[in-house]
Amino acid sequence: MEMIFYRKLLHEGKKKQSAMLGLLDPGQLFLLSRAGVRDDSAMASFQAVGCEMPGPYKHETVLLAAQRVREAMGGPARIAFLFFSANLTPHLAEICETLRVDGHIRDIVGCTGGGRIQGGHEIERGSGFVLLALRGDFGEPVALESETAVSVSPENPNGWIVLTNPFTFGIEDWLKNWNRLFPGIPTIGGLASGGSEEDTVVFINERIVEAAGVPLIGRTGLMPVISQGCRPIGEPLTVTRADHNIVYALGSEPAYRVLETAFETLSDEEKSNARGNLFAGLAGNEYIEDFSSGDFLIKNILGADPDSGAVVIGGIPRIGQTLQYQIRDRHAALDDLRRAFEPAREVSGRAFGALLFSCLGRGSRFFGKKDQDSGTLSEALGGKPCAGFFCNGEIAPVRGLNALHGNTAAAAVFVELEP
Repeated sequence: MEMIFYRKLLHEGKKKQSAMLGLLDPGQLFLLSRAGVRDDSAMASFQAVGCEMPGPYKHETVLLAAQRVREAMGGPARIAFLFFSANLTPHLAEICETLRVDGHIRDIVGCTGGGRIQGGHEIERGSGFVLLALRGDFGEPVALESETAVSVSPENPNGWIVLTNPFTFGIEDWLKNWNRLFPGIPTIGGLASGGSEEDTVVFINERIVEAAGVPLIGRTGLMPVISQGCRPIGEPLTVTRADHNIVYALGSEPAYRVLETAFETLSDEEKSNARGNLFAGLAGNEYIEDFSSGDFLIKNILGADPDSGAVVIGGIPRIGQTLQYQIRDRHAALDDLRRAFEPAREVSGRAFGALLFSCLGRGSRFFGKKDQDSGTLSEALGGKPCAGFFCNGEIAPVRGLNALHGNTAAAAVFVELEP
């Protein structure tokens, strides 16, 4: 969308906007954050603005959000990421049109979320949307398909943001092709959540797609920041017998017996809190001598059968892949969160915004209080704008390999690269 189009829309809509905005309650919308890295004459070349609209759909409040984003940006935004509650899905077209036209946003990409993140604040329930508008070097958004990694791609992307619909998009097989196409290029994102199959959506502008990808190009860089909050227990062993997501044997032992042995290494307090907090960790890279926290893809344990010795997990292991059981503990998770997000602090001077993809199993139900993931990231970035949502799964690299995670907080920190 060219600037001449923006100017025409602004001229046509100015009188109508002024009349409507005077009738609105400013408390209906919160403009939370704004940041720019470098000034080229009148406006920052790398800039972000975040805002939140709580409550059910109202055209007037979306219009107010668009105007405030436009004013805070001081010019057109290259792209915006929008995450909203599933009850707003029927209004997607109207929301996108208002934000793009009145907010002067070239492209909007987003999805539904079972909870939303804005700045250091986590909105775990209720209606509304959050938005992060960005000015910087971003390529054209791409609709992704399960059968092919990407239909159109830039030659040298610095990273990707990817959003997928878990009901319609085969993420595991797609990631294998994606890693071959973009080896070593970090990809951060999440699986849409928050609704039934009918109202869970991923979109590019007003078009609903199975999955969407946004490449970072030019001088916009991507720093991945990942916190899993789990620590390994027991011993790492090789998967020697498995069928799809059913693991029968690890090394020479039944997978269930290995799980029992790992459980017995826990303290009495850890055993009492283990229900719902035991996971399987699949090694992201086999070329490691000593595995530690952060080296695994965390997968749910869906079931276990002591008679057959099988353990059912929320992932598909390879024969020969290393598996080690994991335990999640809120105190250890907080320590891991602070450690994992420390690199974001080191680049905060060049950072101008971030997206945060946090598992639905985190938040207050796990930590016992709200805003732990978002607050830690916001503090590390010095309050730079951030938006995100609670996901059905998180996409992030482990040891250079992009993969699907569970029970993870994955952040994409946007930084200005040196010329």
